[in-house]
Amino acid sequence: MQKQIDVLVGGHLCLDLIPGMRQVSAADMVTPGRLYTIDPIAVSTGGAVSNTGLALHRLGVNVRLLATVGGDLIGQMILAYLRQRDPQLTEYIQIKHGQASSSTIALSPANADRTFLHCTGTNDQFGVNDINFELVKQSRIFHLGYPTLLPHLVEADGEDLQAIYALARETGVVTSLDMAQPDPNGKIAYANWPLIFERTLPNVDIFIPSIEEILLTLRRADYDRWMPNVLQYINRRYLRELADELLSMNVAVTGFKLGEMGIYLKTGSQESMRQLASLNLNLSQWADQEIWQPAFQVNVAGTTGAGDSAYAGFLAAMLKGASSHEALRWASGVGACNVEAPDATSGIRSWAETEARLATDWATRPERLPD
Repeated sequence: MQKQIDVLVGGHLCLDLIPGMRQVSAADMVTPGRLYTIDPIAVSTGGAVSNTGLALHRLGVNVRLLATVGGDLIGQMILAYLRQRDPQLTEYIQIKHGQASSSTIALSPANADRTFLHCTGTNDQFGVNDINFELVKQSRIFHLGYPTLLPHLVEADGEDLQAIYALARETGVVTSLDMAQPDPNGKIAYANWPLIFERTLPNVDIFIPSIEEILLTLRRADYDRWMPNVLQYINRRYLRELADELLSMNVAVTGFKLGEMGIYLKTGSQESMRQLASLNLNLSQWADQEIWQPAFQVNVAGTTGAGDSAYAGFLAAMLKGASSHEALRWASGVGACNVEAPDATSGIRSWAETEARLATDWATRPERLPD
């Protein structure tokens, strides 16, 4: 059957409010009783559905979005923002009247990583019944983002999350899962994530969370010891062992987004990749790979959506039949373009513009992954 959609992106969708904080430090944010002048507030949609979906759209991928919003003003703003990009993008977004939409205030102080103030809204009850599996069947890749911010998906040890991927697998689609970092002291952070992964990942082909997200859910003791400077403690051996644990759950392609340290990728056997044959990849070249791609050197304006954009670059390259090394380079390149803008999507360039930039002698950051 000819697939009508390249990527169907489902899951978390919200409105992002991003104050311009280039003159506000992290220390300023905890000083009470002061007024700090900021640049204009950027308003955009956020969450995996928007960030990954719009990045894919900018790269020329035929993408559709599957999410819910409330019947409030914030919901109207989300839909209006997406329609400005392409009216087709809102075709499958459900409006839940009488409910609040999800919103996030993304605080990105000067020379520091971002902090989020988040209202779950309609995302609180997003579950298997909100997935249109006829659309999934019409798609080449089904990508779901942020189960860590979709509380209903992880109730009962991930019953709905497991059901979504089991039903998606039955359609023959290539499946992909991305994470987000929840409140480390919240209920979701303390869910039984090892069991949730054991139930869900056998039906997931591609799983590339950030290192902080996977540590929080699968290596909580390490997370508590190493935060906020996780990157100082990791090395290739540690990542290899962690990736092998995920591959043992039948994931075909896994790895970790490492921020300024780049991206690490590890793939399974050729047999584990049989589902990816529909993407016309050279599976013998993709199988049994271990790759580290350093981050490209750019002037960082904001880090919101960087991981989502990198994921979009990776999936777009896969759809083009790229090698594993090329796909990881695309992930790093698209993520680098993203952080040159303060919001989650405006820094993304077209496929042709990104391809031309990658063809140059684009310098990488000096950080290296220890053995």
